[in-house]
Amino acid sequence: MSWSSRMLLLEAFFYLGWARILKALPFAKIAPSLGQRMEETTYTRERSNERLLVDIAKAIHMVSRHTLWESKCLVMAIAGMKMLGRRKIESTLYMGTARDASGHMIAHAWLRSGSIYLTGADEIKKYTVVAIFGKQFSNTDYSPNRIWNGGE
Repeated sequence: MSWSSRMLLLEAFFYLGWARILKALPFAKIAPSLGQRMEETTYTRERSNERLLVDIAKAIHMVSRHTLWESKCLVMAIAGMKMLGRRKIESTLYMGTARDASGHMIAHAWLRSGSIYLTGADEIKKYTVVAIFGKQFSNTDYSPNRIWNGGE
């Protein structure tokens, strides 16, 4: 395994742990960090990021099976969003609800960036979307002029 792959697995482990801690907090406290509520990011395919998106998705799925804590759909989606955000790559986190065979309410979360679903895509057709959080990055957010001018 390459050095970059190992580092990605380590990063996934860290963000899965961080996301699990966030999941334990009241959702109203963490929601603002997930992006703009009820706004999706673009579905435009960004070929330059595709390999990285696939590698991040693989790392999250691989590591989530071996954590000492629960790393299911919401934890995986938040971890993926944080990993993408670290690279200034936009993403959209979806939350949905449905009823299982016995009529009980169930929930699911998944993450998309561009046209690629990183987590939770296998079950999305069963769920009705109830929340969307779009994380976007503009070119001006981190421009040198903005930093030098005190963020103005």
